[in-house]
Amino acid sequence: MARTKVAVSLDEDTLQRLDRLVAEAVFPSRSQAIQVAVEEKLRRLEQDRLARECAKLEPAFEKALAEGGLSEDAAGWPAY
Repeated sequence: MARTKVAVSLDEDTLQRLDRLVAEAVFPSRSQAIQVAVEEKLRRLEQDRLARECAKLEPAFEKALAEGGLSEDAAGWPAY
């Protein structure tokens, strides 16, 4: 996948913590550490969004909707 350079400004404490991870060989570079952190944060946000959307569903309504759809479909199936 193609990569694009971006500039990121970090406070001194965060940069020191990041550099410590690189020095301890947790990550090969600052760039790799930041990429992993951004990917993990995006994944968490996407999962949180899915959970919020699922929480909006009404289980009884969804069940009735699913069962109603199945009975209508089954009526049109040929008998075996």
